[in-house]
Amino acid sequence: MIEYTPYIFVLVFSISTMILTVPLADRLGKRYGIISVFGGRRLSDADQRGVSKLGGVCLFLAFTGAVLIAQALPVPRLDPYEVIRLSGLLLGGAFIFIIGLLDDIFEFRALTLFIGQSLAAAIAITFQIFIEYVNNPLTGQQTDPWPHLVTVALSYFWLVGMMNTVNFLDGLDGLAGGVALIAGVMLFINSAFRVDPPQVSVSLLMLALVGTSFGFLLYNFNPAQIIMGGGAYFLGYVLGTLSIIGGAKMATILLVMGLPLMDVAWQVINRLRQGRSPFEGDRGHIHFRLLDLGFSQRQIVLTYYLFCAFFGLLTLVLESQFYKFVALAVMLVLVAGGLIFLERRRQTESSASS
Repeated sequence: MIEYTPYIFVLVFSISTMILTVPLADRLGKRYGIISVFGGRRLSDADQRGVSKLGGVCLFLAFTGAVLIAQALPVPRLDPYEVIRLSGLLLGGAFIFIIGLLDDIFEFRALTLFIGQSLAAAIAITFQIFIEYVNNPLTGQQTDPWPHLVTVALSYFWLVGMMNTVNFLDGLDGLAGGVALIAGVMLFINSAFRVDPPQVSVSLLMLALVGTSFGFLLYNFNPAQIIMGGGAYFLGYVLGTLSIIGGAKMATILLVMGLPLMDVAWQVINRLRQGRSPFEGDRGHIHFRLLDLGFSQRQIVLTYYLFCAFFGLLTLVLESQFYKFVALAVMLVLVAGGLIFLERRRQTESSASS
């Protein structure tokens, strides 16, 4: 029989912490001028209103507090390395949170942020948060452990990629927080109900993410009262590490985050072709292009929610690894088709205007 009290406790704590801290972060951001500035790729109404960028502080406090509280709860702990990995989650999370907060204040260059992300990923890997294997989509069996160099390289690119993906996704009110919420829910269901025996202690980490993201959305959905700013890097780090700690649920995260991940990969390639840094933001992302085409923020954000939730739900209803692989392939084709359409649309409009 499943005991739900720990789940309720962690969920209520994380949501309550967000509710209590967001108003304070809102006031502090406006008092000290740590606010969103209209211009560049930031052209939303929240940027025009100059809302506080200190939402990341609330994300950090709520998630970290909920994780620490979860460690005091009497639940089964099956992973002998859980304490080590938990230390990596918290230490790396604290480090990238500080980097993001300082970026909100001093506006670091892209290279400085990349170095910070790399160090955060190194902390996680040092504390044994790395991808050792995946499930073979053809056989459904786990692959043999990879050579250490491959494991480290793959884990590094995964973590840095997730940090940048969430940061680039954080361009419209409620977009990054809502997608993180959906991903957290899918990871939680997998860990708490779909594996045997249930990973109760690990699922509490996922639930801390769920509560934190939901509490943030109460204030960040359009029209946003606060934005996460550099906290997007922290949220990306949490998503990346939890997908590994939860038993390398790569299929789950790839299906939920496939749209933003493909978008980021597309933009990185375009920026490199143009001789620009791949880590510098612009308005080439799908959500910005749709906004420029006349769609409202809410229409775009809710479409993202539906898309990510639909493919995330497939990980719950599809038992076969092969069918999950097929679903991932279909999703990638759909996203690639959308990116090609938007790229040709932009080129046509540029030719017409010139």
